[in-house]
Amino acid sequence: MSKKNHVGTSTSSFGVTSRRNHDSSKFYDSNLYNGKRINEKVEYVENEIPEKYLNKLFCKSSEDMSELPDNSVHLMVTSPPYNACKEYDEDLTLDEYLYLLKTILSETFRVLVPGGRVCINIANLGRKPYIPLHSHIIRIMDDIGFLMRGEIIWDKSVGGGTAWGSWKSAANPVLRDQHEYILVFCKQTFTRKKPINRENTISKKEFLDYTKSIWKFSPESAKKIGHPAPFPEELPYRCIQLFTYKNEVVLDPFIGAGTTALSSLKTHRKFVGYDIKEEYVEIAEERIKEYLSQTTLKDDFDVK
Repeated sequence: MSKKNHVGTSTSSFGVTSRRNHDSSKFYDSNLYNGKRINEKVEYVENEIPEKYLNKLFCKSSEDMSELPDNSVHLMVTSPPYNACKEYDEDLTLDEYLYLLKTILSETFRVLVPGGRVCINIANLGRKPYIPLHSHIIRIMDDIGFLMRGEIIWDKSVGGGTAWGSWKSAANPVLRDQHEYILVFCKQTFTRKKPINRENTISKKEFLDYTKSIWKFSPESAKKIGHPAPFPEELPYRCIQLFTYKNEVVLDPFIGAGTTALSSLKTHRKFVGYDIKEEYVEIAEERIKEYLSQTTLKDDFDVK
């Protein structure tokens, strides 16, 4: 029996239906990409985080993550406070808020390994006028030096209700947001080196589902968790499964109620989290202790 030759495809005027062995160099060499930051050739460096700082929550600002060495974290997943007059917000001006985010995201760049990923869950704000926070963050990440990989639309499937504005009138109809964004970036290089003996834990079905650009699952109940704006475990779970290997380190610089930490434990990853509100750190620690008390993992993790 003769082997069939797989013919590769290349960029054409009308696109292609198959991606097997696809040569996209013509597209990336075009003027559209002229001057854009590209994949860097960097030496892979991975430094160990001291054991005393792993699986820990720090009640302090993540503007200073001096507990973490350079090139030591594999994934950052977070949902920053939106500065939208919730009880944990500080009522900053837009410029002050963006400066705070840039400081923390610059620290994130420092601690990520080459190729390490960032997933930022963000919603846009207001209507008069609309504030596209996601576009501000994209600009900040580009300024810092991150490479953008894409954006995921989180369809929150929130039903019922109606928008404020003019009812059945062109005078002032207002759109109702049914979605948030998960912005995906990486540090310096698109491909992460796979260290020896590290396992992927994502299933075939998960991979097919999670690599789609629209994710659909319900939001979390603030009352149930005890935090004004918790995201559901499904969100960090998907990011962790898609972008890390088993036993790697996941960072959340706005840990809130500890959802990223819980998802890290449940997927056999390590975590580090920061939050300036002592009450939220306490909620997060209680949630983690409750989970560990119900699993054999309790002997493997010293969470205080």
